[in-house]
Amino acid sequence: MFGDMMGMMGKLKETQKKVEETKKRLDTVLVDENSTDNLLKVTITANREIKSISIADELLNDKEQLEDYLILTLNKAIASATAVNEAELAAVAKEGMPNIPGLDLFK
Repeated sequence: MFGDMMGMMGKLKETQKKVEETKKRLDTVLVDENSTDNLLKVTITANREIKSISIADELLNDKEQLEDYLILTLNKAIASATAVNEAELAAVAKEGMPNIPGLDLFK
């Protein structure tokens, strides 16, 4: 039993290291999101850090419209990046979890 516990602890530490490595890698995974008419483009990392915003000149004439475009497109980008982030981290966590009888966290 004690040996099994030590093996599980080792596997958990290894998984924690892989999770941290995955978080760092997600800084380099870019997600692009465009407004429906392509007048605004946002690039964000999978860790939800904005890398660039490209705005068509015609949006610069209407402050309210630009604000609406930014809110909608940024929210879409954040949702997409969050989905990538959660899927990647869940895959690493599930792969590294020890088999503990009676404990199935990923049904």
